[in-house]
Amino acid sequence: QVQLVESGGGLVQPGGSLRLSCAASGFALDYYTIGWFRQAPGKVREGVSLISSSAGITDYADSVKGRFTISGDNAKNTVYLQMNTLKPEDTAVYYCAAVSQNIKTMWWGDYAYWGQGTQVTVSS
Repeated sequence: QVQLVESGGGLVQPGGSLRLSCAASGFALDYYTIGWFRQAPGKVREGVSLISSSAGITDYADSVKGRFTISGDNAKNTVYLQMNTLKPEDTAVYYCAAVSQNIKTMWWGDYAYWGQGTQVTVSS
């Protein structure tokens, strides 16, 4: 069955970096769009970035442009989110999600499959 497992979260100081991984199983990344989302306590879930490697599509939320980079390794069936220059407002649970089409959307309702999430805390 389709499964997504996130890893790489943790505690980091402002200005630091983390790399999140989303390991997929049960399907091939080539035919899916993978999105990264985050949800902070008391806030709605928001889209952070997406990649559709077969269509050559990537996208970023304005709040992370220039700081975050999404990439995929189809051989490892894994998507990465490199997060640099982290800010306290980046603190949230980060989720990866998948949808079985090439689609440029960061609305969480368009994604059918979800991982369990990984906590990212940016604090001094």
